[in-house]
Parts: sequence; structure tokens; C-alpha cells
Amino acid sequence: MMKNVFVQKIKSKLPAVEFAERKGIGHPDVICDCCCEAAGKALSEYYVKNFGRLMHYNVDKGVLIAGKAKPRFGGGKIIEPMRLMVVGRATGKVGRRKIPVRKIIEDAVKRELSKFRYLERVDFCVAVKEGAESLQSIVAKKVCNDTSFGAAHYPLTELEKSVLDICNLLNGKLLKRFRFLGEDVKVMGIRSGKKFSFICSAAFVDRWINSMQKYIEAKEKIIDALVKITGFERESFKLNALDDYSREEDGVYLTVTGLSAEQGDDGNPGRGNRLCGLITPQKVMSLESVAGKNIFHPGRLYQFVAWKIAEKIGSLKGIKYCDIVMASEIGKPINEPKVVFVRYDGSIGKVRLKEKVSKFLKEAMNDYF
Repeated sequence: MMKNVFVQKIKSKLPAVEFAERKGIGHPDVICDCCCEAAGKALSEYYVKNFGRLMHYNVDKGVLIAGKAKPRFGGGKIIEPMRLMVVGRATGKVGRRKIPVRKIIEDAVKRELSKFRYLERVDFCVAVKEGAESLQSIVAKKVCNDTSFGAAHYPLTELEKSVLDICNLLNGKLLKRFRFLGEDVKVMGIRSGKKFSFICSAAFVDRWINSMQKYIEAKEKIIDALVKITGFERESFKLNALDDYSREEDGVYLTVTGLSAEQGDDGNPGRGNRLCGLITPQKVMSLESVAGKNIFHPGRLYQFVAWKIAEKIGSLKGIKYCDIVMASEIGKPINEPKVVFVRYDGSIGKVRLKEKVSKFLKEAMNDYF
């Protein structure tokens, strides 16, 4: 394993201006991620339970098509429901036994969508067919079914941790406290020098807000809570910056379901948060969609392994920062990456760090195989 591991010592430095973003659980892209992931896990569990091993599947594609709604103070209505398509490949037959792939996916997606409090209807379309024979045979051999790479960095910066915390507050503690707050939120964090700013968007649920004044008061309650909990100054936060109060309901972020996908925005898997929970354009990052992929797809496995290694290396005494990129070669053993490249800032020597990376890589792979 050591021969495929390369390390480089660097001097890490925060950029003068830094960016980090997180999409909340109700964002259309995240909904797609979660539904594809739920479908993939359900298929995996079915295969293992009924056949004792994993079969080939990849259900990492799809689209959430926005519906049509008419939100109004005091309660609006859904005119046309949103539509969710899950697309991919899955083993649908073993010997003479047929596998109810469509039902497995639909049931899993329905369970996933049931967490949204005000969402009553979504139309489904499952477009999943058998995979190529060459890819189906790969699963039993435990070799890579694609040429891909995984990437991760550690530790998170103060801005990255703040964006993560603020979004999780909106989707967690504050969601439980304020019934008018919807699940569809997003936080864009920007640090310029020592100044932090957070541009937040949050869907408000119309049935709990009966006037423009109540809407404005609701926004103030959210900002008050964020300031109190996070300790950042009030000027650091902007919430629903597009609001135009002169246009009444049509000018503010008001929804029937707490989700912009009811009429304002479509979604795709893989466009949301990376495995670390953030979108970090200034750090090493893969555009692979982890959600819904088979574990033998390095675009999934290597993301998890890269994160585990980065976390362990970044937590070592004397390490200030590290990032990692690891690549596969289709057809080769999946537990033997073609190359692992680690950059780090710290007092540990390169030889010792290389040994640590190899050790952590072996441990991480053993967790899966």
C-alpha cells in the first residue's frame, strides 16, 4: 500500500476572503440526495437479507420537478404537486426470482419524504433498469466499477464550522421552536479578513403567518435566536434578502409546505453538500454524488475513506491542516487505490506521515471489507 501513497508538506494559510455554503434538509438538491440514498440503502438491505450479499445497483441520478402553488397569508394551496424521478440501475432478477425494485424504491422514498411536516403529496416516477452485465459481475469480485476519486480536508475552518452550525440550528432547534419555519433553508458564509457574514434563506409556512407584519416579526425572531445562540453580531446575518414587502405575499419567501420545490426550484442529486456537510469551493472537493451509489463505486467509498483518513491525520498532534485525494482504476481491487495523495501542514516528518496514512487507509478499508 505504501508505494501508492504520496505526501507533500505545505504551508497552509487562510485566504483573505473565504466562502462556505450549506443547503438544508428541505433544499430540492438535498431532498434528491436523501431520496436516492434511502433508495440505495433499501436495495442494499433487501439484497443482503434475501441473498446474503450485495448485488449491483446505482440509483444516484434523478430530478425533483417543482410543482405549482399559491401561498397566502393564513394559508394557501397547492395547485400542482411536485414530481420526483429516481433514475439508475439495479439488479431486478436473481435466477428465477424477481426483485420488486420499483416497490422497494417507492417505499423508501415515501418514508424519507414523510419527515416533511407540511408535504402531503409528491408524484413518483422510478426509472430504474438492469445494469450492464460487465458491471453486475464486478460486485462479487470486489473490484472498482468505475474510475473515480474521493477528496476530503480536515480540520474545518471557523467559517466552515459556523455555517454548519447555523444551518443545523435552522433545521434543528429553531425548526422545533418556530412552527412557521420550513425545512428548506440555505446558509452562505463569507469571511473577509476577520469579518463574518451569513446570507441565509428560509422558507416560511403561510398557515402560521396571517399578515406582512407577522412575517416581518417572524424574520426578526429567527435573527434574534441566531444572534443569541451563535454570538455573532446582528449585522452578520441577512435573512431572505430578496424580500420586497410592497408586493405582499408575492414578494416574500412564503410557502404552503415549507419547501421551495412546491413551485420555485427544481433539484438534482449531487448538487448539494459534500460528505463533510458543506460546499467548500476553495478546498479539494469531488463533484461525485455519494448518495445512492453502490459501495463498490469508488465515487462513494473513496469519499468516506478520504474523510476518515483526513480526520485522523488532521487530529494528530502537530498537524495544523491536511487534505487528501485518492483515485481508483476500474477493474482493480477496490481496497487498493491507484494513488493516494496527502498534503499537510505540520511538524511530523514525511516518512512517518506516509506510514500513518497507509495505516489509516488499511483500517478504513477493513471497516468496509
